[in-house]
Amino acid sequence: MKRRLLAVAVVAAIGATLLAQAPTSTATSSVSERVADGTLRPARLKVDGGTKRLPFFSGGRLESLALGGTATSGARTQPSLTGKPAALAGAGIAVRSLGCAERNRGRNIRVNQDCTYRRQAETDIAVDPNNPKTLVAGMNDSLVGFNRTSMDFSVDGGEHWGAISTAPFGYRLNAPDQLEPTSADPNRHTIKGGAGTQHSYDACSDPYLAADSRGRFFYSCVGFDVASNAGLAFVVPSPAGAKGSYFDQVPAPFDLSAPYSGREHIIAEDNSAGAIYDAPKVAADAYVNSRNRDNVYFTWTVFDVTCGAKHDEYCESPIWGSMSTDHGFTWSTPEKISGVNGSICTLGNALNPKLNPGSCNLDGHSDIQVRPNGDLAVTFISQNTPGTDPQILALSCRPRGSSPEGSARLNCQQPTKVADYVTGPGCDFGGGAEQCIPGVNIRAPFETAQRLAVNERTGDLYDTWYDYRRGEFDVFVSKSTDGGRSWRAPRKVNPDRGTDHYFSAIDVGERRGANVAISYYRTDRVKNENNPPPGGFGTDVATKMSDYVLSGGRGRHTPYSFTVLSPRFPPPDGLQAGFNGDYSGIVVDAKQMAHPIWSDTRNRIPNPQFNKGTVDEDVFTVTRPIPGS
Repeated sequence: MKRRLLAVAVVAAIGATLLAQAPTSTATSSVSERVADGTLRPARLKVDGGTKRLPFFSGGRLESLALGGTATSGARTQPSLTGKPAALAGAGIAVRSLGCAERNRGRNIRVNQDCTYRRQAETDIAVDPNNPKTLVAGMNDSLVGFNRTSMDFSVDGGEHWGAISTAPFGYRLNAPDQLEPTSADPNRHTIKGGAGTQHSYDACSDPYLAADSRGRFFYSCVGFDVASNAGLAFVVPSPAGAKGSYFDQVPAPFDLSAPYSGREHIIAEDNSAGAIYDAPKVAADAYVNSRNRDNVYFTWTVFDVTCGAKHDEYCESPIWGSMSTDHGFTWSTPEKISGVNGSICTLGNALNPKLNPGSCNLDGHSDIQVRPNGDLAVTFISQNTPGTDPQILALSCRPRGSSPEGSARLNCQQPTKVADYVTGPGCDFGGGAEQCIPGVNIRAPFETAQRLAVNERTGDLYDTWYDYRRGEFDVFVSKSTDGGRSWRAPRKVNPDRGTDHYFSAIDVGERRGANVAISYYRTDRVKNENNPPPGGFGTDVATKMSDYVLSGGRGRHTPYSFTVLSPRFPPPDGLQAGFNGDYSGIVVDAKQMAHPIWSDTRNRIPNPQFNKGTVDEDVFTVTRPIPGS
């Protein structure tokens, strides 16, 4: 078996071909520009059983580039917009409405407050552990064209929501050369270093939230530019008394005489094709008795696109991490944490012979949770496998040290395997076939498929994901009782068959044992879904309806019972076609009530030709007991 794996790695290293890499890219174009114009596409390797697609940038980043109007080639044809414009009343706008408050009264609660018909999707939610009425939500938001993300807050348990419209990174100018260690801050907040653009950031994607033991909230998204390789990894705090109603700003590097000016809240900043940021995650230690109480942690994927003869091809995309011991003010020097384990990871040097062949470095989104003993658990999807399908890996970390003093380290152990992942059918969104939900023709990247939760009493971990091992997209869950060093066999969560189940989100209620809450989408399947065209499905299959459900059960006693939360809704279309986020969210509060959050298209657009779509993607939530608890 070892000889076979070695042979695969050698063949891949010698014959690795970026099958979709166009030869016309130039060294002066930014990675974002090359993605947008189609000259940089997902890399693919020839392996046993066919060709595997390597991790690529998140759907939020890709859709932001498209909505910004930069895509000039490789764009798919959108379906024609037919049907009569809805009446104004059908759009949910009432005379006494403020913030479109009358839109979708009753069954669910609309979280985003704007009255435009721009997309909100890719949702996350957090709750104050001391006050279940205080909630904060985050989402990708294309209100200004590019994704800028937005935050919303509730002080009455999710019944009403207020909006924060100011991007917390809006004043930041890219300046990695000013983030080297200093006497006041011995941490290095850049990976590649070098000159900055001194330009503010165009967009931000992949929002994520956390709350600590004192009710501080923390928010992150990944900042990037279109015309440069500038990238920003940051976390901004909201003080406990604010109840999520405002967050601090990432500073602009103006007054360099101040010891921390231009550095607070910044994990890392670069302007290099060797450090392209994606998929940030943030977690906080909310345990009163933890040795690491109120520490904040951050992980993200860093793409290196400097391989090949022209130094403009995909090399690797490992997981990096950092920590703060002073409530998100200063951050430790970033560490590459996805590690090496030759018994489960291959192809680590397939695209860069200088790397360790056992590196687990072809990675997508990570997720993180803090355990009651102060340890950190990290999970992520990796394509360091000999076949075409990826695997889910886990890290157990023991954070120590002080970020202001420069001694903080995550101390992550060797990665272990959670489960194999089985990919499903693909659609062509302009860069070749990639995993999708055919019935709504939206991206469903394997990179973003898994989410992690923790039992706050026992420290047991639960990882959920969706894959195609049973001939349809089903939701699965696996459990670890030793901090992520070993995992039980996957169990199928959804009891029903005949629909695709995806974008599962997970949290745990600890009253009377482990009441696991998992929410997810369901979409009707298309004809011949298990036999997709060689190049992937096209937009003609986007004809099926979907809904969103909340399921729950006791630990690994699956399948879980579920309740349908949303009305049935159609596929996104027009400018919003092809994307409904890469994930959804859920949190369980101290009273064991679940707060799922998702985006759907129930709302009609009153002027389809003007807004270039017939349905709008808005964000919704509801408060429910965990089914089966």
